[in-house]
Amino acid sequence: MRYLLLWVAAAASAQTAKVLTLSEAEAIAVKSHPRVNSALLNARASDAVTRQVGSARYPLVSSNVTGAGAQKDTATAAGALTTSSLFNRLAAGVVASQLLYDFGRAGNLTRSAGLRADAQRETAQATRAQILLQVRAAYFQALQAQSVLKVAQETVAARQLTLRQVTRLFESKLKSSLDVSFGEVNLSEAELLLFRAENDIKAALAELAAGMGQSTIDALLADEPMPNPLDPDAKSSVDQAMKQRPELLSLRLQRDAALQFARAEKSLLYPTVSAIAAAGVLPAHDDKLHGSYSGIGLNVSIPVLNGSLYSARRTEADLRAQAAAQDVRDLEIRIERDVKVAWFNATNAFRRLDVTARLLDQSTRSLRLAQSRYDLGLGSIVELNQALLNKTSAEISNAGAKYEYQTARAVLDYQSGIIAR
Repeated sequence: MRYLLLWVAAAASAQTAKVLTLSEAEAIAVKSHPRVNSALLNARASDAVTRQVGSARYPLVSSNVTGAGAQKDTATAAGALTTSSLFNRLAAGVVASQLLYDFGRAGNLTRSAGLRADAQRETAQATRAQILLQVRAAYFQALQAQSVLKVAQETVAARQLTLRQVTRLFESKLKSSLDVSFGEVNLSEAELLLFRAENDIKAALAELAAGMGQSTIDALLADEPMPNPLDPDAKSSVDQAMKQRPELLSLRLQRDAALQFARAEKSLLYPTVSAIAAAGVLPAHDDKLHGSYSGIGLNVSIPVLNGSLYSARRTEADLRAQAAAQDVRDLEIRIERDVKVAWFNATNAFRRLDVTARLLDQSTRSLRLAQSRYDLGLGSIVELNQALLNKTSAEISNAGAKYEYQTARAVLDYQSGIIAR
C-alpha cells in the first residue's frame, strides 16, 4: 500500500510539474554544453588563423621615429662590411613593403588555412552531433526507466495483494505455509525490482542532465512519437553518411588542406619578388643631410643552397597529404561498417516491438489461467510463481522495447549524419 500511495502522489504532482520535450532538451544542450561552445570557439579561432596567413598577400606599412647623436665625421667600422656614416638627426617616416609574386605560395597557404578552418567547423558539427546523440540516448533511457518504474510499482502492489490473499487462505487452513513463503519471496523480488528501477531513473536523469550541460533536471519527460519506418536496406543510410558525416567532411577538408600546403611548399624552390618603399622628413639634422627622403626598391630572392631544406619540406608535405588521403579512406570504411551495424540493430529493435507485445499478451493469459488453477486448488504455488515472473519479465520487455527502438534509431541517425544537420 505504501508504494501505491507513493505512486498516486507522484502522479498527482506530475500534473503541475514542468514537462521537458526532447527538442527542448536538445536546444538546451546545443546552447549550454561546454564541449559544443569550446568547439565553436576553436572554429572561430581557426578563422582568425586564416586571416593571419592571408595577411602576407597585403602591403605591410610601418612608421618610425628615429633620433641619433653621433661624433662628427664618424662611421661604423667594426662588425660590418659596409661602412655607414653616422649623423646627428631627428627623423620620422614610413616604410611599406609588398609581396609581388611568389609562384602562388601565399595563396596556397591561405587556401590551406581556410580549408583547415572549414574542417574545424565540421569538427564543431561533429561535437554537436555527439552531444545530441548523448542527449537522445539518455532521454529515451530515462523514459524507459520511467516505464519500468511503473511496472515495478504495479508489480509490488499486485504481489502485496497476492500475499494477503495467500495469508488469509493459510489462516483458514486452505493453503500451506509454503504458499505464504513463496508469496513473501515474490514480494521481496518485486521490491528489489522497484529499488533498481528507482536507481535507474535517477542515473538516467543524471546522464541526461550532463548531456544538456546542466547539473540537475527538475521536469517530467514527454513521450516522443515513433520515428518514420526504416528503409528496406542500409544503402541509402550509407550514402547519406558519406555525404553528411561531419567527421568525414572534416577529414576530407584536412586532406585538401594538406594538398594545398604541399603545393605551397613546392613554391619554396622558386624566386620571390617584393617591393619596398620608404619616405620621411628630418626636422632636425646634420648639414650634410636633406630635410626629407624617399626611395623605392625591388628585391628578387632566389634560393640557391640551403642544405636541401626546401626539398625535404616539400617531401614531408607530399607524404603527409598522401597519409591524409589514406585516413579519409579508412574513415569511410569504418563509417560504412558503423552505419550497417546501426541499421541492423534498429531493424532488430523494430522486430522486437511486435514480439514483446505478443509475449505480454501471452504471459497475461497464462497468469490468469495459473491464478484460476491455483484458486481452484488445481495448480501449485510454484506454477503461479512462474506465471508471475513471466508476466513481470514480459511487462519490462514490452515497456523497454519502444525506447530501445527509438534509441537505436537515434544511433542510426547519428551514424548517417542526419543528427548533425
